Amino acid sequence: MASLKPTLGIIGGGQLGSMLASAAKKLNIKTIIISDDEQAPAKKFCDKFIFSNYNNDEKINEFIKETNVVTFEFENIPFEILKKINKKNPVIPDPDINKIVQNRFEEKKFINKMRIKTTKYSLVEKKEDLLNNKNLLPGILKTLTLGYDGKGQYKINSIGEVSDLDINFNNKYILEKKIILKKEISIIITRFKKNSFQVYEPIENIHEDQILQNSKIPAEIDKKIYDQSISWAKEISEKLNFIGTLCVEYFIDKNDVLYVNEIAPRVHNSGHLTINAYNISQFENHIRAVCQLDQVQLKKITNAVMINILGKQIIKYRNKKFSDNEFFYDYLKEKIKDKRKMGHLTILKK
Repeated sequence: MASLKPTLGIIGGGQLGSMLASAAKKLNIKTIIISDDEQAPAKKFCDKFIFSNYNNDEKINEFIKETNVVTFEFENIPFEILKKINKKNPVIPDPDINKIVQNRFEEKKFINKMRIKTTKYSLVEKKEDLLNNKNLLPGILKTLTLGYDGKGQYKINSIGEVSDLDINFNNKYILEKKIILKKEISIIITRFKKNSFQVYEPIENIHEDQILQNSKIPAEIDKKIYDQSISWAKEISEKLNFIGTLCVEYFIDKNDVLYVNEIAPRVHNSGHLTINAYNISQFENHIRAVCQLDQVQLKKITNAVMINILGKQIIKYRNKKFSDNEFFYDYLKEKIKDKRKMGHLTILKK
C-alpha cells in the first residue's frame, strides 16, 4: 500500500466522475475534477472543480500541479492532452490504450489478433465502400471515433438503402455485420497488476435504441459463455496492460456464439449495480487500482437489477417512495433532455 494517499485528478464531470469522486471520498482520497461542462454534476462530489476546455494550457497546468495521479470517466479525450498530462503525472489507465479503443476499426483488429471473435466488419471511407461490402448487410454503420448511446450509428438493411444515406463521408466509418442477437452481456473487471484481477460476474443487459435500459445479475447464460466471457476479459486487460476498471461488452447470437462488441476502458453504466450488490463497487476498485491501495477480496452480497432513468422519467422518481431493497441515484443534472441518463435505480433481489 502506498505510504501517502495521492490527490486524484479525474477528467470529466458526468455521473461516472461523480461516482468515482464518491468512492474516493470513502477511501479518504482527495479528488480534483476538470470538466468542460460548467454545470457538471460531479462538481458537487469532488474536493475541487476546474471548469475548462481540455485544450486550455493554463487550466491543464493548474490541474497537473494540484494532482499526483490522473484518471478519466470517458475515453474520447484528445490523446495529445492525455500525453501532455502523462509527462508530469501518471495517467491511469495508460493513454496509449485510448489510442486503440477510441478507434472502432483499430479496436476490432486488436481483438481479432488475440483470436477473440467479433462480428465481421470493414473500414468505410466513401459510399462506394458500402457498395463493395454487400456481404456485411444488413449491418450497422458507425463512426470510427466518438458516438455512444446510438449517436453516429446508421442501420442499413439492404444495398438499396445506400443511395439514400445522408452521411458526411469526410468522416471515416466502420460497417459491422448484424447478427441475430439473442442476448447482450458485459464483464466488469479491475486489473491491479500482472495476473491480478477482481472480476464481477457476467451482467445481462437490455438496450433500446442503442441505450442501456436495464442490467441484471445473474445473467441467464450457460456455463460455457459465463467462463469464456470472463476469460476473454482477463486476456484483453492483460494484453492492454490495463490498470483500473474496464468493461468488455459482448453479443450472444441465436446459436450461443459469443462475440466481443466493444471495450470501454473505464467504469461502465452496466456496472452501477455493483455499488449495492457487492462489498466493493467497480468505482472503489478503480480508485484502489489507480491509487495503488490494497485489494479487498470481492464478495457478491445479492442478486440485483439496475434500471436507467432517462429524460423526464426522473421527475417521477424524485417524488417516489422506495422500499428497503431499492436504491435511487439522482445524478443531479440541471437540464432534463430526452434520452439523457438522469439517474438509476438498483433493486436488490434474493
